[in-house]
Amino acid sequence: MTGEDETFLRRAIALSRERMAAGDGGPFGAVVVRDGRVLAEGANAVTTANDPTAHAEITAIRRACQAVGSFSLAGATIYTSCEPCPMCLGAIYWARLARIVYANDRADAAAIGFDDAFLYREIPLPPARRAIPTERMLAGEARAVFAAWAAKPDRIPY
Repeated sequence: MTGEDETFLRRAIALSRERMAAGDGGPFGAVVVRDGRVLAEGANAVTTANDPTAHAEITAIRRACQAVGSFSLAGATIYTSCEPCPMCLGAIYWARLARIVYANDRADAAAIGFDDAFLYREIPLPPARRAIPTERMLAGEARAVFAAWAAKPDRIPY
């Protein structure tokens, strides 16, 4: 870890405290940085936005993508006050972030009521064995749309 890493991680931690104290959501903050420059910051806003996806990492990624005008944050680092949950980890990969630096881990989060262990257990299960009933239907119709996408000459791969 470099001095720059400590600076940006401290900012993520400060955001988590500031936004929590302001009543904006849970104690989570995140900062997206590329080439030593902050692209965006985000804090948990699940309860204020009534949006279960409004985790700090997701809000920071959304803002960073808007700031750079791209869905790709290749070469960027996300500094987050806590180890990303499965949803946030997926978003980090989809955004092509190069690195994750975090402070609290999933055990620390679980100790205060943010336990992702259930999700980690559910993800590798076959859909039919997951806690939420999952049924597959109309695959042929849906595949036709995928075929149209694959044949679309002006599609933007991501």
